[in-house]
Amino acid sequence: MTDTVTVSTHILDTSIGRPARGIAVELAVRTAAHAEWTVHGASATDADGRCKDLPALPADTAHARLRFGTGPYFTHQHHASGRQGQQGQQAEEQQDAPRTRDSGAFFPEVAIVFAVEPGEHYHVPLLLNPFGYSVYRGS
Repeated sequence: MTDTVTVSTHILDTSIGRPARGIAVELAVRTAAHAEWTVHGASATDADGRCKDLPALPADTAHARLRFGTGPYFTHQHHASGRQGQQGQQAEEQQDAPRTRDSGAFFPEVAIVFAVEPGEHYHVPLLLNPFGYSVYRGS
């Protein structure tokens, strides 16, 4: 049995029911609860919203942190929705969310911290929309 710890993630934009492409993902690690974070890897989600190329974690890792750069994604989505035409406007009018967004995203980034154990794989999906998110340990 190997003690290697691996991490993968994917992001689904639940406001449009599609994978979120092009979101920057940073992986950081620390050796204890109060230790400093060290950036260990970075990537971006692919067309399927997945990030499969994050490096295995160092052997002494106690906690991992995934930081998702959601602000630029929603800024781009907001500008793109302005060009969608009548169908896009009707869908937006049906939303209960506020009509305007100052920055394009209420959450400019999402950071998820989790404890790790040797030999485990951690798949951490992010379900995202402009005004909320949910995360869980997947398989």
